[in-house]
Parts: sequence; C-alpha cells; structure tokens
Amino acid sequence: MPGLSSIWNSCDMTGPQSEPSPPAEPAEAEELARLAETMDEPAGTLAAAWASGQDATLPVPATQLRVLFVVERHGSINLSGLAGELGALLSSASRLCDRLEAAGLLARVPGRDRRAVELRLSRDGELLLSRLRERRRRELARVLAQMTPAARTALLTGLLHFHTAATRDQRTGDRPVGMSRPA
Repeated sequence: MPGLSSIWNSCDMTGPQSEPSPPAEPAEAEELARLAETMDEPAGTLAAAWASGQDATLPVPATQLRVLFVVERHGSINLSGLAGELGALLSSASRLCDRLEAAGLLARVPGRDRRAVELRLSRDGELLLSRLRERRRRELARVLAQMTPAARTALLTGLLHFHTAATRDQRTGDRPVGMSRPA
C-alpha cells in the first residue's frame, strides 16, 4: 500500500467533490438517505474499532478527554475560547478544567494581563493523549491489516472527503467552531 502521506497528497480535497452542494432534489435526498442507512453499521464498526483503543483504564471520562484534545489542538486557549469550542457554558467549561487540573492533566498559566488565563496541557496530559493515540492506531492497524491495499486506499480517500465535508460550514466554506477533531 502506498504511504498515507502520498495518498493524502494525491486526494484532491479542493475539487468539485469537496465544494458545498445545493440542497438535494427529492430523488437525490432519497438516495442520500439510503446511502446513510447503508453506511450506518460500517461507520459504527469503524467508530467501535477506533474507540476500543480508549479502554476503561483512562483516568478521565470522554467529556474531559475532549477538553484535552481541544487544548492540545490550540496549544493554549483561554476559558472563553474553550467554552465556545465545546458549545458549553463558561461555568461548565471551568468545572471541567478544575477537574483536569486537579488530575494533573491541565495547567492554567497566567497571561500578560493578570485577568487572562491560558489553558495548556501538562506533561501528564500530553502523555495521556499520546498513549491513547498509540492504542487507537494499533487497533486500527490490526483491522486494516485484514483489508486489501485497494480497500485501505478507498477507505482513506472516502474518509478524507467525509472529513472535509463534515468540517466545512456549508454557507461559507469555513470550518465551524464546534466541529473539532478528536485526535
């Protein structure tokens, strides 16, 4: 199988398939509904394989894990930005951060303005996410090894296009704030 970076580079993510589409006609809407129904079980299987790397030994629940992923993606973020990205109340985001800080996974770092506080992953938070990714990737590789190279390439190509479509705001082409990449 070609390397993933060569597959990624060969996928034209800016071409016509990636452009937002006008609303579907009734016949197309029915076809899309059938396709979504057909994809439901395989997508659930993919999600289960991906999630199996996240076992019960993780010290934090999924909601707190999502906070860690958002902070990691930004490098540092303030509480308002985090709450906006999570679609949560400021007080709820603050309580999540309190728990993560108490667990040693998140650090609150004073900014230049004493009122501004930046959230960053602690070293333990970075290690936790790294171990989680390693386990997820091992499980995915185990399943991918049972597929043909052509099927792996087709899956990756389809997922890359799905990711682009799912994270683009249909009106502006921008990525919506609430659609964050988990890992």
